[in-house]
Amino acid sequence: MRDLILVTAGYLIGSIPWGYVVAKLLRGVDIRTVGSGNLGAANVWRVLGFKAGLAVAILDVGKGLTAALLGLWAGDELTGLLAGIAAMVGHWRPLFMGLRKGGKIVATTGGVALALAPLASLAAGAVWVVTFLLTRYTSVASMLAALSLPLFAFAFGSSGLVVVFSSGAALAILLLHRANIGRLLSGTENRFQLSRRPSASRDEATSTSAPSPRGRVRRAFRRLVPGEGSSG
Repeated sequence: MRDLILVTAGYLIGSIPWGYVVAKLLRGVDIRTVGSGNLGAANVWRVLGFKAGLAVAILDVGKGLTAALLGLWAGDELTGLLAGIAAMVGHWRPLFMGLRKGGKIVATTGGVALALAPLASLAAGAVWVVTFLLTRYTSVASMLAALSLPLFAFAFGSSGLVVVFSSGAALAILLLHRANIGRLLSGTENRFQLSRRPSASRDEATSTSAPSPRGRVRRAFRRLVPGEGSSG
């Protein structure tokens, strides 16, 4: 019963759609209707800019980290893994978004790994940063970082459970990026250009007039409720 409660809590934590929430609070835009339609940090970055994308990435890492740490605190490593995996499933198919498409679990997986294999997680994070800076493809960076995670977990002496988890997570991330792989092979994958202005999608997302300082918090929270606020 304890493990069931922790796994359920992990799934609910993972189901918090931070990409949707941050985009609604900042610009009143439904992130599912712009860019790739994905709730992950990469799409938020592409549409709303680096700061918003970074905020979503940190919050999504926090989901996996919180769920796994909760499982470790209340149980053991296996419980932490199960709660963390549940958070990843919640991120992929969030309950609070009607089980519709969420994110591709990259950041949330990093959070789970951070709790269970911190050195391996940080090393894989470094792989992501270096790969992105060299290629400007978030998809390539995410897949290479995912593939490196089980290798780092093994190299840093993580348990067999963590190595198996990391391998399974890497496979899941590859599967969730299969459309990106197809676009990479055809040369149509979106590539970040850090020196240029945000994309037209962001311009459209920010075209509505910004609220005045007075009442900004109230208006921002009204945007989270469908049908409320000026932006819908």
